[in-house]
Amino acid sequence: MNEEDSLTHFNAQQRAKMVDVSMKKATSRVAVASCRLTMKTETIERIRNNQIKKGDVLAVAQVAGIMGAKQTSTLIPMCHLIALKSVDIHFEFNDNTSITIISTTKAIDQTGVEMEALVACQIAALTIYDMCKAIDPSIEITACHLLAKCGGKMNYHK
Repeated sequence: MNEEDSLTHFNAQQRAKMVDVSMKKATSRVAVASCRLTMKTETIERIRNNQIKKGDVLAVAQVAGIMGAKQTSTLIPMCHLIALKSVDIHFEFNDNTSITIISTTKAIDQTGVEMEALVACQIAALTIYDMCKAIDPSIEITACHLLAKCGGKMNYHK
């Protein structure tokens, strides 16, 4: 196995380590992730009409997602601490039973911001679940995935 093929998350003792990115050039990094919540039609309507007793569900979920993105390195053991320059979250009502969350994260760094985008989606989704679970415990959070990333060596677009 040559050096390029070796797993970079293991040290010489084959134990986990944080990848060394200190020699990499800082470049503009962007990642976009998405997830979907499926719920009862009545729950969607109550969210749309701001009729959830705990407050404005999407406003709270947006702030929670941003906060989650900023905490990614404390949640995922091998993630680097990233100085995020932007986190944006959008909500799309797909039909009468689902909401798609789309998060975009940006940084100028030596490593990517995919994990931050994925965490932002998940935390926003969990916040929606938390605020609505009393009226709809059947809410499902599904299809969390990376839509795109650019910057660095590998670019990706689904």
